[in-house]
Amino acid sequence: MNKPVRRIAIFCGLLILALMARDNWLQFVQADELKNNKHNTRVQIARYSQPRGNIIVDGKAITDSKEVNGINYKYKRSYINGPMWAPVTGWSSQAFDGGLLEKVEDKILTGDDDRLFFNRTIDMITGKGKKGGDVITTLNAKAQEAAFKGLGDKKGAVAALDPRTGKILALASTPSYDPSTIAGANDGDAWKKLNDDKNKPMLNRALRETYPPGSTFKVVTAAAALESGLYKDVDEKTNSPKNWTLPDTQGVRLPNETTMPCDNVSMRAALQWSCNSVFGKISADVGNQKMIDTANKFGFNKDDLTTPVGVTKSVYPKDNRPQNAMAGIGQASNRATPLQMAMVAAAVANNGKLMEPYMVDKLRAPNLNVIETHQPKELSRPLTPEHAQSLQSAMETVVEEGTGTAAKINDVKVGGKTGTAQHGVDNSGNPYAWFISYAKTGDGSPVAVAVVIEGSDTMRDDIAGGKLAAPIAKNVMEAVLKTQK
Repeated sequence: MNKPVRRIAIFCGLLILALMARDNWLQFVQADELKNNKHNTRVQIARYSQPRGNIIVDGKAITDSKEVNGINYKYKRSYINGPMWAPVTGWSSQAFDGGLLEKVEDKILTGDDDRLFFNRTIDMITGKGKKGGDVITTLNAKAQEAAFKGLGDKKGAVAALDPRTGKILALASTPSYDPSTIAGANDGDAWKKLNDDKNKPMLNRALRETYPPGSTFKVVTAAAALESGLYKDVDEKTNSPKNWTLPDTQGVRLPNETTMPCDNVSMRAALQWSCNSVFGKISADVGNQKMIDTANKFGFNKDDLTTPVGVTKSVYPKDNRPQNAMAGIGQASNRATPLQMAMVAAAVANNGKLMEPYMVDKLRAPNLNVIETHQPKELSRPLTPEHAQSLQSAMETVVEEGTGTAAKINDVKVGGKTGTAQHGVDNSGNPYAWFISYAKTGDGSPVAVAVVIEGSDTMRDDIAGGKLAAPIAKNVMEAVLKTQK
């Protein structure tokens, strides 16, 4: 071979090697990046070329796929009672990707999950189209309906748990939206309208919004008092003078909103009538670090909580002495999601054991074989059983004889705590109305609930957790109890 021909052969060989290297780089290194690129419409077209699997509640699908015979897309996602279930399902859109369970469990629902390989192989052999699997939730349809209808036209959220397992039974958020309206390829106007809405209908307030928890947090402060040894039980008299002054301040007193006496009363009475001075002083006496430690055991300051949908972190702050006292009554920089406060009630109701919250019970293949079952998992133990039962007794007094009587259920032990959280510059905003509670049967507590009303047409002076939030919690608890019979 002469020299020029040899050079050409070498050059061509190098080109082939470069082509092979580039091809392998694209197929094995950049495959996922290219697949997930927002400009790659083939993935979206493939996703909607067959029906998606369904999200299931109480054995019934709350989602569907409708054949539309579009130019690019054959099927479009649709929803049954979309606004009620939107905080659970999220959305699946031909144009705007997806959110919540639709996003987190997308591979199961599209049939792309590796655990469905056998099903895909059988379908390929038999000539059937690829099918998606199903996501079976822990939700209770009656409880969800009670929560959603109870919120009505108010702005707020409800989270309900089974304290024994951590199963999420209800997850409502209002105002809401119908995910069907943004499921198509040409729903840009609807998408813009929802995202521009100042009331944020697409915000999952139960999981993704934090609020000052107000007096509902006094349950955590009472737990800190018991666990730290500051007080032995809820009936011991507290060292809390009537006109208690915030530490390190020039005579700034922490006022009580109740007309009932609060000086040196027991924690039972202080919870019953929601005495600020008692719990502000307890928080100061326990100290900021021990308050943080107790709050952390209930789930505060946790970055990685998922249900499997991600949850915004609730925060008990590291702060100075006066701010720590205010945080101990659920104010200052103390922030919590409704799910977090349901976890607080659940831990007390479950004799001090906090279970990890979850809302996906099983994942199911198209042939109905279960490919994954969630196992309940203990998250922490914020209280000893003795202290939890003592706190249960005090919370039951709140419902029987205190500020939470609107949550009473005949022949059922109900514990609760009301809360009215101030917010805004100089507390200028309408307060948030809170209520946390649980109901007990002979088998323990099947339900714990947190309700927050962020906004309503109620007059400011009438905004209170016992008036606005407690009746909703009662209806949710009753719905769960009826399904347990």
